[in-house]
Amino acid sequence: MFNIEEELKKLPKKPGVYLHHGENDEVIYVGKAKILSNRVKQYFQKGRSRGAKIDQMITHITRFEYIVTDSEVEALVLECNLIKEYRPKYNTMLMDDKSYPYIKVTTYEDFPRVLFSWRIGKDKSKYYGPYTNITSVTDTLDLIKKVYHIRSCNRNLPKDIGKERPCLYYHIHECEAPCQGYISKEEYSKKIQAIEKFLSGDTKDILSDLTEKMMECSSNLEFEKAGEYKDLINSVKKITEKQKMNDMEGGNRDIISIANEDEDAVVSIFFNRNGKIIGRDHFYLKVKVDDTKGDTLSVFIKQFYLGSPYIPNEIMIPFDVEDRETIESWLTSKSDHKVTLRIPKKGQKEKLVELATKNAELILKNDRDRLKNELVRTLGATKEIGDLLGIEHIDRIESYDISNISGFNSVGSMIVYEKGKPKKSDYRKFKIKSIVGPDDYGSMKEVLTRRFTHGLKELEEGKETSKFTVFPELILMDGGAGQVNIALEVLSSLDLEIPVAGMVKDDRHRTRALYFEGREIPIDIHSEGFKLLTRIQDEVHRFAITFHRELRSKGQVHSILDDIKGVGPKRRKELIKYFENIEAIKNSSVDDLSKVPSMDTKSAKAVYDFFHNSEE
Repeated sequence: MFNIEEELKKLPKKPGVYLHHGENDEVIYVGKAKILSNRVKQYFQKGRSRGAKIDQMITHITRFEYIVTDSEVEALVLECNLIKEYRPKYNTMLMDDKSYPYIKVTTYEDFPRVLFSWRIGKDKSKYYGPYTNITSVTDTLDLIKKVYHIRSCNRNLPKDIGKERPCLYYHIHECEAPCQGYISKEEYSKKIQAIEKFLSGDTKDILSDLTEKMMECSSNLEFEKAGEYKDLINSVKKITEKQKMNDMEGGNRDIISIANEDEDAVVSIFFNRNGKIIGRDHFYLKVKVDDTKGDTLSVFIKQFYLGSPYIPNEIMIPFDVEDRETIESWLTSKSDHKVTLRIPKKGQKEKLVELATKNAELILKNDRDRLKNELVRTLGATKEIGDLLGIEHIDRIESYDISNISGFNSVGSMIVYEKGKPKKSDYRKFKIKSIVGPDDYGSMKEVLTRRFTHGLKELEEGKETSKFTVFPELILMDGGAGQVNIALEVLSSLDLEIPVAGMVKDDRHRTRALYFEGREIPIDIHSEGFKLLTRIQDEVHRFAITFHRELRSKGQVHSILDDIKGVGPKRRKELIKYFENIEAIKNSSVDDLSKVPSMDTKSAKAVYDFFHNSEE
């Protein structure tokens, strides 16, 4: 039995992290301490006022544990990671887990490309962003292609120069074909330098150049071409209009402020890059009534930048926060450049913080009900599913599907929902390699084996940040006992314990119940949990079918009938038309196959032998 009084005497006078456990031994709170002995003892001192939230939590503590670290910064990092892992009841939690797009310039290449990217990679590329508007990013990339005519292919240049013919973009005048040596490395570099100036917010040169070309075309009576340049000028102005807010200085910074009311809080953040606001966003947090704004803002900063691929040099906030110096040290070590939390007192910077505060207040006032409804349909729905299955905490759900049409080779898809929302950056596609023909169980076994074997291998290699190394709290199979048992068989072979549930269908192929631990569990079709299951089911089907169509359009998937000697395109078409699916062809006799137009006895026997010999 855990004796709290005795264990308190054993606490070290060192920095670290402590975890309080509840009645069911679940983690209900994670905290950090500069001196563990002093901090943890404060929770159990009689007569000490700690606030309603902490006083309530203390009544549920059955035991505590602690992890010693070498420094307070290490304790802060560990605290963030443990909060993200356990999602304790009494910790303030960031409810949204958003990711933002970047524009990537592959400056490490001899002929760089300008690409869309969801994250900052560990390479020598330059990244611009983050952007909160995906449409703005795609519009910018289209504009760059039209104005600067740089390549978008993945050819290895200059090694592959002249090996293949120029692509379509060369013929439509959107690329100057460095793959053919039609532009020198020096000239191409000048284009990249101009692009980098444009992405940094300097549009003076590009507007001047386009205006000069427009006037030249107009003077030469080339009015159609002059109109094209005018459209490009308008596009540049439209894109840069979204970046018109200046703070009168260069540099990169985030501007963060907060508004709260009762147990609801909204944090507003502006992304300022090279002196211009390039985007903004807001986050909803659930807090306790006695949490201060400083406490909440400190939690937000730690949780937000823990998962952020980019950290600016300066983070402007409206007031001081707890652990400011420790947070600065952590962010500096994480980003490899000095990071400062600054509280501006005057001038344009103070006005920007005030603007962020007003935005947060406005969003909290206008969107409070909508934000609550969104939580019900995401986190609330996830909790409903967890309660139904007896799973204490579900953060990540993975679902899988197999797609094969009329005997075409199968493809597999994996979709991910986190906190009740699709996380498309973690979606994965699989081309089935070991299964011939429409064998859904065999295909699913291959997909799951590859997915979790890959994850385990990368964990062994220390690649904790890889998408494959994050395992789900629940796997949802698009089927009943058969699909669930396949998944459990794979997990067992890899010594993994992950709950697996199957979505049991009605006559209209809609989920009516969950198959879990050998039994069907009914689910209220009007509940938010049921609606979330339906969204997951629709999404995994959509993703699998879309992938299959993409491959078919590229000619990367072929019919199993292609492998039968003596059966050409015409006979394949007639077979599918006559029998409708591969299973019917497979179960037909030679006589039945001979009835197909264009099929003779010899070719019918070839089809029959192909399927029946392959089963032996």
